[in-house]
Amino acid sequence: VREQRMFGGVAFMVRGNMCCGVHGSELIARLSPDDAEDALGDPCARPMDMTGRPMRGWLFVGPATDFEDERLDGWLQRCLDHCLTLKPK
Repeated sequence: VREQRMFGGVAFMVRGNMCCGVHGSELIARLSPDDAEDALGDPCARPMDMTGRPMRGWLFVGPATDFEDERLDGWLQRCLDHCLTLKPK
């Protein structure tokens, strides 16, 4: 895992792909588009929209500081599971 400045926050890279990150007080979650759509059922999740157009498969979740460790671990595991399906860069 490598940290990299991105999106005005910190991204966590796995095998050269962004896995997740932090923007302000929110988690940036990268999931498959289908999983991201399902995850919008969580009241803490919203589409990642930085330019006026939501990015498919990307969500803001949080504020992350409100999560119990177990809940945050679940989100991070979902991000990692998706990232490991991506081709290494």
